[in-house]
Amino acid sequence: MRTKVDKVNKKNGTAGGMIHKKTHAGDFWLLLLVMILLTFGIIMVFSASYYYSISKTGQPYSYLIKDVVWVIIGIFCMVFAATIPYNKYAKFAKPLMLLSLLLLGLVFTPLGVTRNLATRWVGVSLGSHEFTIMPGEIAKIAAIIFTAWYLSEKPQRIRTLKGILPLLGLAICYFAMIIKQPNLSTALTVVGIIMGIMFVAGISWRYIGIMAVLGTIGTAALIFIDKDGYRLKRVMSFKDPFQDKLGDGWQVVHSLFGLGSGGFLGLGLGKSIQKNLWLPEPQNDFIFAVIGEELGFIGSIMLIAVYMLLIWRGAYIAINARDMFSSLMASGITIMIGLQVIMNIAVVTSSMPCTGITLPFISYGGNALIMFMISTGILLNISRYTNKNASLNKE
Repeated sequence: MRTKVDKVNKKNGTAGGMIHKKTHAGDFWLLLLVMILLTFGIIMVFSASYYYSISKTGQPYSYLIKDVVWVIIGIFCMVFAATIPYNKYAKFAKPLMLLSLLLLGLVFTPLGVTRNLATRWVGVSLGSHEFTIMPGEIAKIAAIIFTAWYLSEKPQRIRTLKGILPLLGLAICYFAMIIKQPNLSTALTVVGIIMGIMFVAGISWRYIGIMAVLGTIGTAALIFIDKDGYRLKRVMSFKDPFQDKLGDGWQVVHSLFGLGSGGFLGLGLGKSIQKNLWLPEPQNDFIFAVIGEELGFIGSIMLIAVYMLLIWRGAYIAINARDMFSSLMASGITIMIGLQVIMNIAVVTSSMPCTGITLPFISYGGNALIMFMISTGILLNISRYTNKNASLNKE
């Protein structure tokens, strides 16, 4: 794929250069699928948060109202991002990467906000209101844009060890700063994004093997060289969450209860039992368990099918992109969405250690939703410049 992308790149300009002025409407199916997920997300956030909202605020509609507001803001962000020609992002690749690292550093200053034993936010209090941002979410977009720019500016970089070392260094830096929060899921996602884009760009299998070995050794070291044994406990609870069902295994155990009791057709919308203060914050990371309980196996499979179609559209846009920068950027966004879907469902089904990661476009949370909507806007803009009658698969 690298050779064909390079041919198109030479013909239409590299990152930051001129792009073809003739455009068409953005990808309709991508937009439709995102709107379906947003609508479904609003419904499920309301259902999942109903009793939790009453418990926390005394009102059943608090999280519903906030989620609708975030969705509206997200749609405006998506439209705005869709109007910006994709090649403009190349000019901000370095500043955005540096800004993301700065924000990650601010997490460990007095500006850092701690919730549920994790410091993942940077916040400022204005009167009785606190405004927070999650630097880890910004790091994902920054990693996508910077990696796409770096490899498209000089495509030969992906072929040499000297060329890929800066990206490996950036991945390690992101991982170290995010894992310290601690936030294993976001750290793995950012590293996965960078490695995924490198794979699409055509990195040698030899380097892939070396990175896989080093990554395995590093992960094992993180798990076992831990003063309080926190990470090892999470891994052990993943192997058998019922061993500590009142401790580290609590969320996963009740997630499995929900998925199991949902059966084939589900208990019915709004009839989940586990959301009744059994699952902590069910509208967030474990919302898929509520979906499985209320809508059953059929509803869960239909949701996964929508995600698969969304990933397909992202891959289609990446394959048909006019140049290497837009192709790699679209690939990175698609990889990010796919990784988060896989990891979220894997956690909920106890297929991997429990880490806090949102279900794209559905879980409650303004920071993640805004970043996903901006990413969708970028994909829509890239799709406007693709040639409907040509593909990178054609010579």
